[in-house]
Amino acid sequence: MRRLVAASNSGVAASNSAELAEARPPRRGEAGSAVVVEPGDQAPTTPARDASAADSAATESATPDEAISSAVADPAVADSAIADPAVADPAVADSAVADPAVADPAVTDPAVADLVVTDPDGDAPSGEAIRIRGLVKRFGDSVAVDDVDLTVPAGSFYGLVGPNGAGKTTTLSIIAGLLRPDAGTVHISGIDQREKPLEAKRVMGVLPDRLRTFDRLTGRQLLYYYGQLRGLDRAVIEKRTADLARAFDLSEALSRVVSDYSAGMTKKVMLAGALIHSPRVLVLDEPFEAVDPVSSGVILDILRSYVAHGGTVILSSHGMDLVERVCSRVAVIVGGEVLAEGTIDEVRAGQTLTQRFIELSGTGGEVEGLEWLHTFSA
Repeated sequence: MRRLVAASNSGVAASNSAELAEARPPRRGEAGSAVVVEPGDQAPTTPARDASAADSAATESATPDEAISSAVADPAVADSAIADPAVADPAVADSAVADPAVADPAVTDPAVADLVVTDPDGDAPSGEAIRIRGLVKRFGDSVAVDDVDLTVPAGSFYGLVGPNGAGKTTTLSIIAGLLRPDAGTVHISGIDQREKPLEAKRVMGVLPDRLRTFDRLTGRQLLYYYGQLRGLDRAVIEKRTADLARAFDLSEALSRVVSDYSAGMTKKVMLAGALIHSPRVLVLDEPFEAVDPVSSGVILDILRSYVAHGGTVILSSHGMDLVERVCSRVAVIVGGEVLAEGTIDEVRAGQTLTQRFIELSGTGGEVEGLEWLHTFSA
């Protein structure tokens, strides 16, 4: 039986949470550093690295796509909820660990019992979950985010929509702490992200659009790894893993290696990893892409219950019908600018959200000149 070598003599002890926060999975093109262990063995960890170097690499060097996909399921997202088990992402160098002292609130449904968000001091979250002011991010001569202001109320289901290349992923990457803005401020549950980045990440769970993960681990080992990165006790991790597996219909798949999962199953296990530490805020980039209708319904039920008990969800999606059906507020981003923001009724202005989106984005292909397409080849 092979075991993964721990980053230090103390391994993943809670007292060494600062080092655990910097753990990261392999980058694209690198061989996975994790070794599969048998169920019941100590969960694998990755070596810790220098915080300043990790932070710089994750925030300054990454492109928008690499940055969001580099956060792990979320370990801090760096929960990384970015597909490399660090948060959703392995890329997320400064994955934060969750506060193990947070109690599990009781709810009626045992499958979501641990997904209710509570304040460490016992107070329910209120006010603003996310506050963004004057956000700017450039990549060379391209302005990906142009002076964006957004306020996401606590306990809300918030949608971020826009055409491809509009700046949605970049905005979510900045919110998740995977990219540093060139200007502007971000507050997560009242925490200044620039002043206290790890504290801000502790209250977040992140799921990126492009997933990368330790796919040589089984689903159970992967979730255990996420839980350890978040500073949770073994018993808590095992209980929450069982609850999440039931909720996401992954119980039978937990014993299989993640490389055998479909795209939809991989997304579900990564979302489970983003939820395992009971975050106050969920940042989800295209959470329903490649997920079948039945699984989408299950995920929606879980997220609705999460929001109903005080959690906050901000997600991006190209499914206008879904956003219109589940979100309480929405922002339309085009060319890095917010063109409309408010409740669903305010933004759609008497139209469907799809019609309003097309009107605001001014998108639409030009079909003239394609008559040759109707001649068909011999």
